[in-house]
Amino acid sequence: MLSHLLKKYSFLFLAVFLMWMKTYAVYLTGFDMKIENLLQAFILFLNPLSFFLLTFGFSLFMKERKRNIFIIFMSAIFTIVLIANMIFYDFYNDFLTIPVLFQSSNMGDLGSSILELVKPQYFLFFIDVAILAWFARQRKNIEMKVTLKEKKAYFLLVGILFMFNLGLAEAEKPQLLARSFDREMLVKNIGMFNFHIYDSIQQTQTTAQRALADSNRLTEIENYIKSNKTEPKEDKFGIAEGRNVIFVTLESTQSFVVDRKINGQEITPFLNDFIKESYYFKNFYHQTEQGKTSDSEFLVANSLYPLARGAVFFTHSNNKYYSTQEILKEKGYYSATFHANNSSFWNRDQMYKSFTVDEFIDVDRYDVNEENSIGWGLNDIEYFEQSVDMMKDLPQPFYSYFITLTNHFPFELEEEDRLIDEYTSKSKILNQYIQTVRYQDEALKRFIEKLKSEGLYENSIILFMGDHYGISENHNEAMAELLGKEEITPYENTQLQRVPFLIHMPGITDKNPEIFTQVSGQIDIKPTLLHLLGVNTDNIIHFGSDLFSDDHTPFTVLRNGNFITQEYISVSGICYERETGEVVEENEVCSKYDDKADKELTYSDRIIYGDLLRFYNKEKKQVIKDDESMRN
Repeated sequence: MLSHLLKKYSFLFLAVFLMWMKTYAVYLTGFDMKIENLLQAFILFLNPLSFFLLTFGFSLFMKERKRNIFIIFMSAIFTIVLIANMIFYDFYNDFLTIPVLFQSSNMGDLGSSILELVKPQYFLFFIDVAILAWFARQRKNIEMKVTLKEKKAYFLLVGILFMFNLGLAEAEKPQLLARSFDREMLVKNIGMFNFHIYDSIQQTQTTAQRALADSNRLTEIENYIKSNKTEPKEDKFGIAEGRNVIFVTLESTQSFVVDRKINGQEITPFLNDFIKESYYFKNFYHQTEQGKTSDSEFLVANSLYPLARGAVFFTHSNNKYYSTQEILKEKGYYSATFHANNSSFWNRDQMYKSFTVDEFIDVDRYDVNEENSIGWGLNDIEYFEQSVDMMKDLPQPFYSYFITLTNHFPFELEEEDRLIDEYTSKSKILNQYIQTVRYQDEALKRFIEKLKSEGLYENSIILFMGDHYGISENHNEAMAELLGKEEITPYENTQLQRVPFLIHMPGITDKNPEIFTQVSGQIDIKPTLLHLLGVNTDNIIHFGSDLFSDDHTPFTVLRNGNFITQEYISVSGICYERETGEVVEENEVCSKYDDKADKELTYSDRIIYGDLLRFYNKEKKQVIKDDESMRN
């Protein structure tokens, strides 16, 4: 009897076994998932099995020939999904989600980044598909019907196996499915393919949130924000009133490059000097997720958190927002964004309409040729040179926003533009990164010089901000060598999410520069900048707080749920002392802030998914109670 069943199901079981082992091998070699104990290791090994038994099991309702074709076809599809996740993980240290797939229009612009990540050995992953195809051809064409009783028994076994897996996962990580932003934890416990199903369910639920939303949901959030309101510092409020705003995002720039030398050479000599004439925030963290640079733009413009899945710029560009640009427009400011890339990249041309940006100066407005292009396009030195020439013609006062390009993965640079000796770690990416950061620093120096020569420097407030990390966890070994650490622990990796942020006001900060050590993040920029410009933010819905306020709470939550306070860092539920990195057992402070972190991320998600700011009256600065009229 047993041999008969094995013969009947042999092709299916072979396909399940091959895909199971292949997926597990990818878990171990393609992703850097931290395994803390034997139970986690067992769950990781087990979790692909129930999915493949289920999906291949659908073939039992087909005749044998079609059954085999179905299994081979699905094996090929699942292999493609595995490879796609490996490529995405290699670049973003993350897993694919459905909202990311909506960003397919970006693919044409990724160019060299994708080529850098596609490896010839990926094609070896199709060997098992070829084996299945060969095996199917060798089988005798004998039809073996699967009885209804056998089908019921088969799927009952699959259900029991899945529930067993889920039970172990819940025992290991209680409320696992409530932490949708922690994709690594989900993949480790329920498996990559089950995660993609879970992600599909999440997508359906979030799509429905807008239709079900009403103004009461925004009122609840408004009350929370008012209870955490911070008053501006009296001697800082309006100190930059009437000045032009020049905001520069530094592509992929992390704080570890600041004040660091390689072979006796400074990586950022200009930035090091400029900090000494500015307000510099030493413990400032990026809070971006899958939207990367566009997420940082979203944070700066709205003081709302980006989404845990996909990029807001793609998924919710038609929402109502009350951006920094729109608020300053009410004060007579003209807004312009300068970026030497396609207007549709990250869906900026659509999102900027929602932000009420007056002018988007994209690649079509720049003179781009082979001589002045590096990597992703126009090199930063030429970009700033041409941008200032166009900025001179903007109506004043203006809010100008700059997005640099050269320091972008895979960090390519021409030989003559390499201004620092090559770093010689095992990571080619880190070695190249050091050189592109040095080039970017030179571009910033020339940018400031150009602003001075064109008379745009003195009456401006200038902000530099790193937008997101540049070196992922895939290069931890080389990073440990650079930083003089034995290894990059989860604690160290969280500290590496710090990015440079400075505020420079000629005639003010150069006379009284200051370095701020309080914990802060990109969420705090909007209220801080508006207060410096003399704009009252009472009743404006945002989650950040003025960095100069005496009421500012040193607290920053990252989009993955980890958070940092002045004394502690919480990473995946483990509490560390921020200064030493030592684990703190059962810390009540971390538990207290865990609730705050979860609440802010949840409230921000509700605003975006529900498009709740459509219930906000911008003129009266209050929530509209008659939400029915707004819906109609």
